[in-house]
Amino acid sequence: MTAASPWGYQPMLATPWDAPISDPGWVFELKWDGIRCLLSTTGSGVQIRSRAGNDLADRYPELLDVRLPPDTVLDGEIVALDEAGHPSFQRLQGRMSRGHVGGSVDPEPITYVVFDLLHRGESLVGLPIEERIAQLAELKLPVPIVMGDRFQGDFKAIWDFVVHHDLEGIVAKRSGSRYQVGKRSPDWRKIGHFKQLRAVVGGFTAGIGARASTFGSLLLGLWTGAGLQWIGAVGSGFDDASLNAIRAALGEMTVTESPFHTDPDIPQGSTWVRPQLVAMVRYKQWTAAGRVRAPSFQGFTDSPVEAVTLEAEGPHPSL
Repeated sequence: MTAASPWGYQPMLATPWDAPISDPGWVFELKWDGIRCLLSTTGSGVQIRSRAGNDLADRYPELLDVRLPPDTVLDGEIVALDEAGHPSFQRLQGRMSRGHVGGSVDPEPITYVVFDLLHRGESLVGLPIEERIAQLAELKLPVPIVMGDRFQGDFKAIWDFVVHHDLEGIVAKRSGSRYQVGKRSPDWRKIGHFKQLRAVVGGFTAGIGARASTFGSLLLGLWTGAGLQWIGAVGSGFDDASLNAIRAALGEMTVTESPFHTDPDIPQGSTWVRPQLVAMVRYKQWTAAGRVRAPSFQGFTDSPVEAVTLEAEGPHPSL
């Protein structure tokens, strides 16, 4: 890897983790709800590449004007912050879809939160994380670039902070660890903050590919005064056995009319079922449009269908 070829670097990836970390040999960072990317400075200017290697310059042109030492490669995330200073993926989606229009910077401001330094005139990936972070702290980072906070100590206290502020989670990094380019390593562990709710199943979408004989996703709803309100579709969390068993059950429950209150965003061509099943769903947060974001199926519950209401399963943007 040379300064002339900064995109020889690929982001190191964290291993999903679902347990607290009590070992003192770890440092913790907040898990940002944004777009992971590498930013580099070369003789031709600033370049911004996504985790997949896509050029992001047109979407975030304000980052092209930053002044950093030449031959620098940063690893971080582009985020959009709300009024409370918390990352908002909903706001960032506007930038992701609109990009740079008419030569002016998009009105939704973004911040580039940096958490690692991969190159500073020479490759640093072989250094322990503490040395990379020390060199990162020496850089004078221009707006809108900031250095992410790092914490040590009581995992529970940090986790309580994440839960209280409804943040995405924690990334734990092993002290002394090297940067493993393009690899997923247990030296970095991501612990996501998820919520759960019950939701009524009111239909399903057709499956494609390996799931053509079962279904694509379950359509979810919650009862309101106006009827069953659609809150999104869940298509992950199923194994082969559950896909087949659920599809067989759905086949005996199909009806011709939608049980949902009218919503133009419900997928066209869906198959409707009697609202008799209650699914337990894990999700990240509610979107401003009243949908569950990143839902994952956890199983069915025997909760009474009529008890699965919007008010009971909040918080929700409309409440």
